[in-house]
Amino acid sequence: MRQIFLDTETTGLYPAQGHRIIEIAAVEVVNRRLTKQHFHYYLNPDREIDQGAQEVHGISLEFLQDKPRFPDIVGELLEFIADAELIMHNAPFDVGFLNCELGLIEQKPLESVVAKITDTLKLAKDMRPGQRNSLDALCRHFAIDNSKRTLHGALLDAELLADVYMAMTRGQESLMIGMDKPALSHASELRPKLNHASLVRLADSAELEVHTAYLGALAKAGNCLWTTLASPAMLESKETGHE
Repeated sequence: MRQIFLDTETTGLYPAQGHRIIEIAAVEVVNRRLTKQHFHYYLNPDREIDQGAQEVHGISLEFLQDKPRFPDIVGELLEFIADAELIMHNAPFDVGFLNCELGLIEQKPLESVVAKITDTLKLAKDMRPGQRNSLDALCRHFAIDNSKRTLHGALLDAELLADVYMAMTRGQESLMIGMDKPALSHASELRPKLNHASLVRLADSAELEVHTAYLGALAKAGNCLWTTLASPAMLESKETGHE
C-alpha cells in the first residue's frame, strides 16, 4: 500500500472558528522508501492569521496574497492521496481542518478518499507512555537530524515524520515471518536429519582400563564427580525427581 505522510499549517487552532489551512504538504512512501513524488502548496486563507500561529510557522498573510485557494488545488490533492494510507502526527487536528475545507466546497470527507488514517502521535504515546512525543522529541529520540526545523513547515515536517515513522516501526516486517509454519513438537525434530546411519564406536578393553584407573585416582583425591553422579543413591534420586 502507498503511504502518504501529510502535514498542514493553519491560521489558528480551531476550524470551527473559521480558521483555514495556509500550507499543505504530503510526501509519498512506497515499500518504506521515500519516492520523489510530493504535493506542496501555500494557500491564501482569505482571513487574518493569529499571532500565535504565525510565531510557530512564520508564514505571513502578505506572503500568501498571490497564492491559490484550497478549491484551486483540491482535485490534485485528492488524486495524490486517493486509496493510500494517510499518516499524520496528531491526525485529528489535520483531519479536522481538511474535512472542514472539503465541507465548505461540498466534497466528501477525507475518510472516504483514503484507505486508512494513521496517527503517529497515538503510536508514539503507546510506545513511550508518559514521555514527550512531539515531532522534535521523537527526532531526538530516534537520532533523526531536524536541525533545519527552526520553524514549523509542512513539507519539512512531512519528510521528518516519514523518517520518524520508519524508525518507530522498524523491524515490524519480520514479526510475522514463520508464523505460518507449524511449531516443532519434539526436541528430536530440532536435530539435523542425516542421510546416513550414525556410527557408534565403543571403547575397547585397553581404553576402559585406562579410564577406570583415571577415575580411581580422582576418587582418592576426593574430586571424582563422575562416580558420585553414577552412584545408586544419586540415580534413584534423579528418577524420583528429588535432589
